[in-house]
Formats: sequence, C-alpha cells, structure tokens
Amino acid sequence: MIRILLAEDDQVMREYLARALERSGYAVTAVDRGTAALPLIEEEEFDLLLTDIVMPEMDGIELAQKAGEIRPKLRVMFITGFAAVTLKAGQAMPQARVLSKPFHLRDLVMEVDRMFEVGEFQGAS
Repeated sequence: MIRILLAEDDQVMREYLARALERSGYAVTAVDRGTAALPLIEEEEFDLLLTDIVMPEMDGIELAQKAGEIRPKLRVMFITGFAAVTLKAGQAMPQARVLSKPFHLRDLVMEVDRMFEVGEFQGAS
C-alpha cells in the first residue's frame, strides 16, 4: 500500500484530505506542521510527502528539502493557496508537483494516482 505523509496546519483541511486519500486506498499519516513531519520521515518509509507550503515553524518547501536529504526517493506534492508561493516552490523543487487551492478532492486523488502510475511504468522498463 502506498504511504502518504500529509503535513497541513489547517485541521479541517488535514482531516478532509486524509479521509479522501484513505477512501482512495492510500495509507495516510497526518501531522499539523513540518517540524512534526521530519521525525516521522527519519523513522518511517513514505512514498509521498503531501505538504502545505505556508505553515508555522517550518514551511513546506523547507520541509521538502530536508525530507529530500533524508529520503532522496520520496516524492513531493505541494498544496497552496498562494500563487507567488507556487512559483517559489517550483523553483526550489522542480521535480515536485504543485496543486493550487481551491481544488476538488477528485483532482488531488487523480494527481496522486498519476504520480504512482508513472513510477510503476518507469519501474517496469
């Protein structure tokens, strides 16, 4: 089962996203900030880091960069409601996907599905 680490400081959004991903067959561990995510990345294997960009203590970009140092194969998807931050994320982590709020849950699940279909096809060659 594909494991997702979700870092989102908004409780309602965090629960909403986690529930949608779990219903789609993903195993989700959710935390409320980047500083809570880092120890989990060090201790456990995740397939995807799904993180809000604007969070207290440590933003999602910094979290993704540190996570990449710990787990270079960890895939990253940012979620944000700020257009300017989207550009910054794309420059800092060009291989990461960025999903802008507001988005429909179906779009989130489709993006996550796509990320792993691509990985499976690459692995089969």
